[in-house]
Amino acid sequence: MKSTRASHSNSTPPAILLRAYAPAATQWDMQQIQLAIARRAYELFEKRNREHGHDWEDWFQGESEFLRPVTVVISETGDRCSVRANVLGFGADELKVSIEPRRIVILGRKEVGTARETREATPSDLYPDQIMRSIEIASEVDPASAVIELQSGILKCELLKVAKPGAKAAGAS
Repeated sequence: MKSTRASHSNSTPPAILLRAYAPAATQWDMQQIQLAIARRAYELFEKRNREHGHDWEDWFQGESEFLRPVTVVISETGDRCSVRANVLGFGADELKVSIEPRRIVILGRKEVGTARETREATPSDLYPDQIMRSIEIASEVDPASAVIELQSGILKCELLKVAKPGAKAAGAS
């Protein structure tokens, strides 16, 4: 007889459904992060005795200090668009996702004082505690159709594409 405990430990954790935030609800958070990066870039500029010509370098240095890198994979089929983002280390309550017709914004902020002090460090602990990623989508999608899930550190967004005017439905004559 197979042990249910052994089979459960090998299974993938269940997906957690996330709600989509209105784009206006994430705009303020994005502006605050961009402002912090701009301040850091200016500090770097001043540290270099205000030597011009390094503005992009300073901006990217500021971003790397504040934001965790997020890899993204986008795939499209006839009527669907799927987006996968690596948000390992972030819980569902630490993420905000907003969907627009041609853009997805992912914001994440780790809670201060999480269990880092009481557990062994993981590789994801070496990165900054924030995410800000704007993903442009080639096809227009219906934000109301979004299904957003978090499973094993992967954020999954399933979206329906908006039907183009004059496009025939599949199987129509």
